[in-house]
Amino acid sequence: MTLSVTVWNEGIHEQENEETQEIYPDGIGETMAAFFAEAGYETRVVRMQDPEHGLTEQVLAETDVLVWWGHAAHDDVDDDIADRVVEAVWDGMGYIALHSSHHAKPFMRLVGTDCDEKFRVAEERQRIWVTDPGHPIANGLPEAIVIPESEMYGEPHNIPQPEATVFISWFEGGEVFRSGCCWRRQRGRIFYFAPGHETYPIFHHDQVQQILVNAVEWAQPVQGAVDVTYRHSPDPPEPL
Repeated sequence: MTLSVTVWNEGIHEQENEETQEIYPDGIGETMAAFFAEAGYETRVVRMQDPEHGLTEQVLAETDVLVWWGHAAHDDVDDDIADRVVEAVWDGMGYIALHSSHHAKPFMRLVGTDCDEKFRVAEERQRIWVTDPGHPIANGLPEAIVIPESEMYGEPHNIPQPEATVFISWFEGGEVFRSGCCWRRQRGRIFYFAPGHETYPIFHHDQVQQILVNAVEWAQPVQGAVDVTYRHSPDPPEPL
């Protein structure tokens, strides 16, 4: 069965920032959707400006993995829609949070912390080291990836201990950052990937695209138990 990927793009910088318009003339979300489609996934792009932020109950029901890029308007996302996304993840939908989306409402509600970090916008080289080479998200990658220009994110990063830290980044200032982290919440799988600032062509980078394609494959729903809902069970089961 073909995986269904929904890319949620905040959609503000493409309207207001000339650098972003030059780098992503079709939009950040559309750039990602193009390489997801090339990988064989069924893709759609929705934006914060769409009705219900594009995340209707039907859209989420049809989505295997939700890829989320946000930056300037996290607080403008409706609380009810954020809760809807969280519940979809609990039910098995994969969730990939990109760059500043560690401050997105769904991500913070899923991991349970404020996710604050150090940062600096300075066009610095970023070297992404693969720290878990056996993880599926690292499939086909070299031991390190270089992004020529990037925004610095540095530790400490106030996130809960990841179940897997697939990547750690180094920056020219000497800072390091856990830049590729995985969690599970009930049935759903979550991946956070830090690179992706809107004024750098990071989503045009071949190996970044490979990481995100691998992440979609890893984050897809897993069947799990037939019924894991909490319920009162007045009668004991039949004896074994």
